[in-house]
Amino acid sequence: MFLFLTVVQALVAAALVGVILVQKSEGGGLGVGGSPSGLMSARGAANFLTRATAVLAVLFVVLSIILAALAVNETSGRKLDTSLQRNTAPVAPAQPADPLAGSANPGAAPATSAAPASPANDPLSGAAKQ
Repeated sequence: MFLFLTVVQALVAAALVGVILVQKSEGGGLGVGGSPSGLMSARGAANFLTRATAVLAVLFVVLSIILAALAVNETSGRKLDTSLQRNTAPVAPAQPADPLAGSANPGAAPATSAAPASPANDPLSGAAKQ
């Protein structure tokens, strides 16, 4: 049933596009020229194409609603495929390394100095040793 209505929907859509393109627009468009007298006069063609457009548009909308309702009914009873689902086991976050702990370079001496810097002990100060 769903496939049949989908084909009917495609045919209605194609007919709707065709009827719209055949209509005479203000810019000329693809309008059909004809004699002013007879069955398909300018007024008769305009009325027919306007009615055909309205009928096809209503049919298109109704079919769209029916197809949407059928699609919901067909897919609601199915079970979801979880074969590609990731494992949801909780993973403990990695602890960031503490740069001030000194564990990164265990052979390095601490940066603290017991003796305060003085101009006599500082080789960069330029003061002469006494």
